[in-house]
Amino acid sequence: MLRGLNARVREVRVPGDLEGLEGLVIPGGESTTMTLGIEREGLAEPLWNIVKEGIPVLGSCAGLIMLDRDHLGLMDMRAERNAFGRQLRSFEADIDVRGIDRNPTHPAPSRPLRAVFIRAPWIAEHGPAVDVLAEVDGHPVAAREGKMLAVAFHAELTDDDRVHRLFLSAM
Repeated sequence: MLRGLNARVREVRVPGDLEGLEGLVIPGGESTTMTLGIEREGLAEPLWNIVKEGIPVLGSCAGLIMLDRDHLGLMDMRAERNAFGRQLRSFEADIDVRGIDRNPTHPAPSRPLRAVFIRAPWIAEHGPAVDVLAEVDGHPVAAREGKMLAVAFHAELTDDDRVHRLFLSAM
């Protein structure tokens, strides 16, 4: 999705890979495995440092979990893993994401975004600096804090690039 928006993309696996980044995506996956990899490679402190220096971040699904207080501690929130249920409870939904259409010539409200939730988390609690952008059944599923954007769904699995455009607009 980011390549389609003409962004330069590279994988980050070790601290040296963080040098020169203009933005960081923490993708979906399995948060326990991601935590073990971050610990093994010594990435926690370098990640924390570049995010606190102001690099824009997009955390998607497990990436949302990794940003929370119990993991990397970057966003003032706590995620509930598998909040909507296990794999069989995965679903798609049209959701309203506040601020996603940042086009000044488009003053109308945002059109719904098709969101793909796979063993998805939700934001169980958050501090006052966290701005909730979308909810499903009363549960926050998209939020922003500073230059960090966290979504509980897989925006990359649809043709709609607005979440990625919102992330890139922070650079």
